[in-house]
Amino acid sequence: MSFINRVDAGRCLAARLEYLRGEDLVILGLPRGGVPVALEVAAALHAPLDVIVVRKLGVPFQPELGMGAIGEDGVRVLNVEVVRMAGVSSEELAAVEKRERVELERRAQRFRGGRIPVPIKGKTVVVVDDGIATGSTARAACQVARAHGAARVILAVPVAPRDWTDRLAGDADEFVCVDTPEPFFGVGQFYADFSQTTDEEVIACLEHGRPPVAAAAALSQADDPPIRDEEVNVQAGAVRLGGRLTVPEEAVGVVVFAHGSGSSSRSSRNRYVAAVLNQAGLATLLFDLLTPGEELDRANVFDVELLARRLGQVTAWLRSQPETRDLMVGYFGASTGAAAALWAASEPHAQIAAVVSRGGRPDLAGPRLAAVTAPTLLIVGGQDHLVLDLNRQARARLCCESSLAVVPGATHLFEEDDTLKTAAELARDWFTDHLAGGLRPKEMQGTESSLERR
Repeated sequence: MSFINRVDAGRCLAARLEYLRGEDLVILGLPRGGVPVALEVAAALHAPLDVIVVRKLGVPFQPELGMGAIGEDGVRVLNVEVVRMAGVSSEELAAVEKRERVELERRAQRFRGGRIPVPIKGKTVVVVDDGIATGSTARAACQVARAHGAARVILAVPVAPRDWTDRLAGDADEFVCVDTPEPFFGVGQFYADFSQTTDEEVIACLEHGRPPVAAAAALSQADDPPIRDEEVNVQAGAVRLGGRLTVPEEAVGVVVFAHGSGSSSRSSRNRYVAAVLNQAGLATLLFDLLTPGEELDRANVFDVELLARRLGQVTAWLRSQPETRDLMVGYFGASTGAAAALWAASEPHAQIAAVVSRGGRPDLAGPRLAAVTAPTLLIVGGQDHLVLDLNRQARARLCCESSLAVVPGATHLFEEDDTLKTAAELARDWFTDHLAGGLRPKEMQGTESSLERR
């Protein structure tokens, strides 16, 4: 069995964990790749999500050999037998722990942003990763969770070697895995998309998985909760499409997200961008362009006309909602979703105020490009050479106000440090300029900019 991406893997794993629904649970994701998987589990089981940051304590002269692990709040778990056999002195052990604790605290601060960890004492804790290879990190996480007072520890992963429970016997009370295929060479072997998860994506997942009151407060720098923040179902022709609508207090515009192939409304990248827009006073609607059954047919994924029609139907629904009916509408598209956004914006009565494409394929909108009137920003990674060329060609066919922003060092998925943050801030500025009634940036019209990494 293989998974489309970590979102797909998380949904499959959540189905295996359905028996836990209703228990006093906390879902802990291992950063980085385990957190998007854990978010899907937490959402399905209606349980709080948190990150579990651990660091292995390696023997000084053989770092790959673990002699213990550390976690937050000063927790330390030692394998006394390894320490004794390796002849590690107390001074050497203290030096290793001091070094690793500095890195642990840095990562915890980065992911949590100063928030207090979700309490796990006396609760059932589900430790989630995107797969098991050697199992050393998962073992450390289970031990640290138990040391923090978890009443029951369950280790859950989408994929692992057949002997994984033998390797980790005693570290968890239960083991749950979707598939244990053979031959097994590595976790990435079983994912169509196993791209690296960024720190920003981890942070976005944690924001999305926080308890509702805390999450709402985080959406506004003024600590005002959104007036609407909920899962929605939208009728689009004969199908119902799921998504999430977030409307901050005194919203100045609303942005509809159109994701690309292999992604979903729960895309951690899009959620991160949405959070940045929410903080700027923009409402957001993240939704799935296709039903789960339709996604199985690859022809649907690249049917830009179908995707654009769905986007238009969802926009009509959005304009019927009391919180958003008076707001100017923008489209944010990624990959094939960018083509759908431009196609939908080209419709004669669309009245779309702005379009932003991130790593998009505007060329797939073909002859409809010349009919787009909405100011359009194309954001492309400097290392995404093929897509950059396609964006330049597509922009030449646009007759509207447009700009091409090239983010140096970024590849197609903006996985590199701070590149996704840069893209989100570019989108935020474009939308606030064009949706909030501000002056359009005349100096950007007809230009291409190259942005230094921040």
